[in-house]
Amino acid sequence: MEHALYHPAHGYYSSDRAVLGRQGDYFTNVSVGAAFGQLFAGQFALIWEALGRTRDFVLVEQGAHHGELARDVLQFLRNQWPDLFATLQYRIVEPFPLLQSRQRETLGEFHEKVEWRDFVEALEPFTGVHFSNELFDALPVHLISSQNDAGRDSTGPDRWAEKRVTVSNDDFAFVAQPVADPALRARLAQLPQLPAGYETEISLAAPRLIRDLSRKLMRGCIVAVDYGWSRARYYSEDRRKGTLQIRAQHTLLESPFTRIGRADITAHVEWTSLIEDGEACGLVFSGLTDQHHFLTGLLAAFPEFAEKASPKRLRELQTLLHPEMLGRTFQVLALSREMSGAPLAGFKFARGPRSALSSL
Repeated sequence: MEHALYHPAHGYYSSDRAVLGRQGDYFTNVSVGAAFGQLFAGQFALIWEALGRTRDFVLVEQGAHHGELARDVLQFLRNQWPDLFATLQYRIVEPFPLLQSRQRETLGEFHEKVEWRDFVEALEPFTGVHFSNELFDALPVHLISSQNDAGRDSTGPDRWAEKRVTVSNDDFAFVAQPVADPALRARLAQLPQLPAGYETEISLAAPRLIRDLSRKLMRGCIVAVDYGWSRARYYSEDRRKGTLQIRAQHTLLESPFTRIGRADITAHVEWTSLIEDGEACGLVFSGLTDQHHFLTGLLAAFPEFAEKASPKRLRELQTLLHPEMLGRTFQVLALSREMSGAPLAGFKFARGPRSALSSL
């Protein structure tokens, strides 16, 4: 999965083959229009105010694709919050030259505001927000399957095998092997007892990213927009084939070995572990809700955004908010450090963090 998506020359994302929108491979919030970035710009401004209108406020975006979301955020902040914009630093974490080039082109008018870092490790410690839109679902996962072997512990790591890739008859194929990675075995120990033949995924890249970010965030929030479930629903008995999806031209493909490097490969986010990983690093679980409720909370904070909306903006809001469109497809997670006072405005209509998690 890592090579298929991120190989420097042939990866789906790194080679700039990923095409978003109706004419591309998949549809995302940014494809709808500028309203998504504008509303989140309002949330970022409120976080800045909660941090005492600090003069070293940094927005860090990761998974910025061609920079459209960054452009929408920066344009709106420049127009609506000039005091924040004057001191703002915007950094994009992007390791791939082709994508950096596209982002620089999109963000030309903001060349004095935007800087790039190849990796999270290269970020300076910052006060502000790290945010992402559909980043965690595209991190590589391990495929595992429960084995029907009476000699194995029915609940422990030895019950599981990892599906790895081999070559058979000049083609790729899966082969089941014992789980050797200690970190993966530790994750397997958290899983409930599941029937033989059950297949699913575990991400080690997601907790690693949270750990890396926690070392960089001094004050502020990590805000992630993505799609997923709590651990209980992710590993429910009726989800026997996991969540891995391979998509090209809005069509689901049957195998990750189809159109390698020319198709998107994703897995849903397992929110419970992500939250626990953040808390283990000293972060505070500040909220988790679906996109409908989060954006409704922001509209309550900025009622003029809808009251004075053009027909185009109203259509964008309907797509982003409607439960049968994107409103229930995506969730918004916030992890924070040294953020006192009221919760993020986007969580105004959300249930409390723990009860929200139990409902997903």
